[in-house]
Amino acid sequence: MPPGGEAVGRNSLRFVSLLLALPSLLVAAPIAADEFRSPSLTALRIEWRAALDQLRSEINSRPQIAGDFIFAPRRSVPRYDPRAMPALVQLNAVSSRFFTGITRSPVPVLLPFDAAAYLDAQRSGAPATLALARYQADFNPVDMFDAGPAGYSATFSLDPGAGDGMPSRVYARPVEVQITGSALLYDIADPAGGKGEPVKPLAATYPDLRRFIREGYVRYAFTRFGAAYVVSIQCLDSVARPRRLACKEAYPVAERFLKALRVAGGQRMRPLADVASNIIDRPAVRSPDFSYRPSGDIIPNTGYRKQGGHPDAMAYAQIRFPLEKAPAFVRSQSFGKRDKSEGPTAYPWRDNFCESRSFEVWQCGGGYGHQGEDIRAADCPPPGEGREPCDSKRRGVVAVRDAIVIRGTKDQAATLQVNSRTEHIRFRYMHMNPHVMNADGVINGRIVTEGEKIGVISNYLDRPAGTSMHLHFDVQVFTRDGWIWVSPYATLVSAYERLIRARGREIGPEIAVTAQPVAHALPEDVLKPDLREGAGGEEN
Repeated sequence: MPPGGEAVGRNSLRFVSLLLALPSLLVAAPIAADEFRSPSLTALRIEWRAALDQLRSEINSRPQIAGDFIFAPRRSVPRYDPRAMPALVQLNAVSSRFFTGITRSPVPVLLPFDAAAYLDAQRSGAPATLALARYQADFNPVDMFDAGPAGYSATFSLDPGAGDGMPSRVYARPVEVQITGSALLYDIADPAGGKGEPVKPLAATYPDLRRFIREGYVRYAFTRFGAAYVVSIQCLDSVARPRRLACKEAYPVAERFLKALRVAGGQRMRPLADVASNIIDRPAVRSPDFSYRPSGDIIPNTGYRKQGGHPDAMAYAQIRFPLEKAPAFVRSQSFGKRDKSEGPTAYPWRDNFCESRSFEVWQCGGGYGHQGEDIRAADCPPPGEGREPCDSKRRGVVAVRDAIVIRGTKDQAATLQVNSRTEHIRFRYMHMNPHVMNADGVINGRIVTEGEKIGVISNYLDRPAGTSMHLHFDVQVFTRDGWIWVSPYATLVSAYERLIRARGREIGPEIAVTAQPVAHALPEDVLKPDLREGAGGEEN
């Protein structure tokens, strides 16, 4: 070996090792304190042949209708040509009568709908008026169904007294069951993710099934045909209460739903691609007015059990700001009096995602927080010459993206769901007047366009004037644990900058020396929340 050769060899190995480690270093490395990053997403590869095998088994179990379905030989199935799968085309034709747009799903749509039994009954002359729930394991016809390039979501309900052998106490009121199947998963640093217990009676059908209680829902997560599915029911992780379902009471309902799931449709499509995380482009011009405190910097003494906020530099989507006009202010509506430096309608903005509430939020210290951000419009200026008329009770709220609405007629909250080749995300608006939304048709299944007015800022909670006049706005992304709350603070800052066409100024003594972590870095790379004197707060 030539002189120095051993050292050169060692250095070469180190260089190669560094190159191999570079992608992970780029993912976990902190970014500049006042920069925001877009999320990264993993695209799953869907195994349609396995789905067709299951469909073949389900169809062949009913000889009366098996001849109606044609299965192309496996070897002759072109990779992305659904016309070579007549059985799936036929199934979609049946299912589309009840689940509009089912062919838009790139993942096999699993629903408690027995299409074979339905066709068999129709062939036997069953009345057309026969309740659809008969073919859905007694679950009511779908309350909401959305299918798109990322996957699908659906909501069913089980009425009081329905279902043979079900506990009667469960049915003091209908139980709502949600299912989502997705080919896109958000990569977030989630220390609580992937946990759960197996369900032995279902292990043969769903080998990797996990049951766990998270963020107010009992959830059943599993993988089938390469796609990620989660079935969930809202419940209390406690003893039963007169008007709320205990999670243990929800178990038999969810498991009845899981046992009834069958392939109901969908269509093989071009595979989705992974989405990389990038630094967000922001306006170059600086705003003379707009300023904001760092993500995670909540008002002292307002976090759950002395916990502080959670720094999250992720702008989870590029959205239109949810208020129609500027100026607007992200400020606490429960603890505003404790922040004596600024009023409720003044800059700088302040994060309130992790303020103390009874809501479970994985990002917040102790596991509890606000779930979203309170946003308030500016006070109306005094009338004067040339000023635009202003009514504090008519401040417009707009759709942040082109999306489908998820909302029942009694809800004061409306959720917008985006389902595209690069996103599977939800935006929820709260405290709006439900009667106004009903009159405007902002209910389940409505398609809205970005910037479209969908309501006005109001003060509804369980009743009119139940809270202050403001909008609560939050964000959920889809993961292997289902829909998970994430901090919308950076998303809102970024959106507001686009609205006013100027970049805000982040203020706070800590930002000069402390970088914020990338939100999807490994858990050990995420800054731990600071401890502060704790206090409670009212529900908001």
